[in-house]
Amino acid sequence: MSTYEPAGTRAVLAFGSNLGNRGETINDAMAEISMLPGVVMIGESSLYETVAVKLHGIDPDAPAYLNAAAIIETTLAPHALLAALNEIELRHGRVREERWGDRTLDIDVITYGSLELDDETLTLPHPRAWQRDFVLAPWLELDADATIPGRGRVDLLLASTDDTARRTRSESM
Repeated sequence: MSTYEPAGTRAVLAFGSNLGNRGETINDAMAEISMLPGVVMIGESSLYETVAVKLHGIDPDAPAYLNAAAIIETTLAPHALLAALNEIELRHGRVREERWGDRTLDIDVITYGSLELDDETLTLPHPRAWQRDFVLAPWLELDADATIPGRGRVDLLLASTDDTARRTRSESM
């Protein structure tokens, strides 16, 4: 884990994996993020298992996902943080052939402080996080008072989802 650096912006990251050794991949990615210059890991959630969501909706025939969330403090600018996360995804075999396709690792920036941004590479807060139990449940584990700018409290948003995310017992699933 990186040594403590001066406070930066608090950001929430979401992780997903449904190919390979899912738990190990997510845990390794979290460790790599904690080693990035300008990043301090504040908290890491448990792993949660969920069904795959594809462009056409829930796909019970696709491999199940493991998901997690992390809260970091960072002095990296939002696009620099995204670029660093994309590099970590690539090192773990991420291939971007199909939108919302199966993947070894997905890391999304959910919030970056209270910043609201929408450009060709990054939308903040994440545009669909408020509807996704697999983002909200792990995040709520880390911060009972969490809110999504422009959307509201995470606990209330989670209550309005199907809430199918289930915490796993083993981190090596």
